[in-house]
Amino acid sequence: MSPELIYFIKINAALVIFYAFYRLFFYKDTFFNLRRFILVGFFALALGYPVLNLQEWVTQQEPIAEVIQMYSAILPEITVQSEATASTSWTGIFSLIAISVYGAGIVMLFIRFFIQLGSIVWIKTSSRVSYINGIKVYHLKEPAGPFSFFQWIFLHPETHSPDEQDEILTHELTHARQWHSIDVMISELICIICWINPFVWLLKREVRHNLEYLADNNVLKLGYDSRNYQYHLLGLAHQQSASALYNNFNVLHLKNRIRMMNKERSHSLSRTKYLLFIPLTAVLMLISNIEAVARVTIQLAESMQNLLSRNQAVTKENYLVEQETDELIITAHHAPAPVPSPVEEAIQLPAETEMINAQQAPISTEISTETVEEQTEEADYDAVFTVVEEMPSFPGGDQELLRYINRNVRYPEIAQENGLQGRVVVTFVVNKDGTVSNPEVVRGIDPSLNMEALRIVMSMPEWTPGRQRGYNVAVKYTLPIVFRLA
Repeated sequence: MSPELIYFIKINAALVIFYAFYRLFFYKDTFFNLRRFILVGFFALALGYPVLNLQEWVTQQEPIAEVIQMYSAILPEITVQSEATASTSWTGIFSLIAISVYGAGIVMLFIRFFIQLGSIVWIKTSSRVSYINGIKVYHLKEPAGPFSFFQWIFLHPETHSPDEQDEILTHELTHARQWHSIDVMISELICIICWINPFVWLLKREVRHNLEYLADNNVLKLGYDSRNYQYHLLGLAHQQSASALYNNFNVLHLKNRIRMMNKERSHSLSRTKYLLFIPLTAVLMLISNIEAVARVTIQLAESMQNLLSRNQAVTKENYLVEQETDELIITAHHAPAPVPSPVEEAIQLPAETEMINAQQAPISTEISTETVEEQTEEADYDAVFTVVEEMPSFPGGDQELLRYINRNVRYPEIAQENGLQGRVVVTFVVNKDGTVSNPEVVRGIDPSLNMEALRIVMSMPEWTPGRQRGYNVAVKYTLPIVFRLA
């Protein structure tokens, strides 16, 4: 499944969840400004959450970052896709038809969108301009429902009384000053992109309804009579609209608007339920990134397990050495000291004197000691590291490594015939001289894919070796390779 299709599925799944969440918690309250924020936030989050990578966030956390830096050297994941075969299958035909239908729908809806946008611009350029109560108004040439688009207000003054004009202008001025057309444009564009999802159209409807509730509520707040205003709305129900891409004073959901105007205001404590939007966002991000987080966790666990095994072996060896040393010390401590005879004491005294003089003589042992320390330190760097001061590098860097694998890898035919795909995780060691050795599959799928991953690792050119405190050292790497069928 391609990343684009996964992204598209995640967007539409989120919009379905958001609509259900909205109808369950927010549909009946009167917090219109909060509802506006939530509805626009649904669209923004649906588009953004699939691209937020929790894997990077997890690895950047200080405790986890320290563990990862200590225990693992993981290269970027590389995806290898098989070449499309010439053979035709029903799945391919169905996919082609589905993509064609979806693309045709987007094209038609975009054409409709630009026609509506162009009609508003044409009406604006061909309309006479006047000022009513200090408000700039574009006169419609024929009787039609009043509407606004951004800062443009359109009205047919001849069909409305002065009181009605005042109510209409107050309503439309609320749309203009609060930039409600931005919400309309966002919902229209999302609807075009995800037109096959019916819940997107339902969310678009809720956005339009809520904007009308906001404008109606502002009219009543300014002291206009609620009953007269509602009768005025009913009187405009029969008028045709000049366009659809606008904030319209006369819309079809008059029943809902009148019901909302007569509804008792929601209690202020009910605002706290909007905080539920935060855990909903967190759950979506977790579900979206659960595979990436699981991959990091598995790789980290494998690296820690390997290191723990090595540490246990080293600890056991050190324990045996210390035990042998302790036994030697105990034996030497409890061995009976020989009692010298008087003649030996007489002979031994000059020898002791000569030894004391020899110790006082300026005989230097620094060279031999430093040589031993250097040999010991150099021997310490014979181990295989996971992280060093200067990590090994593939000739040209990680991007060149990606290109190298894509150029040289061969998707096994038997794996393609059997429909096998997935992730193969290979570990290998970059030696002191830059050569690659000890490749091992720590997570495999099928012998054919595993062998291909091992082959591509063993055929790598020499790397620039890693260095620790000035010494070339061997470093172990983990390389995930994803085999994906076209």
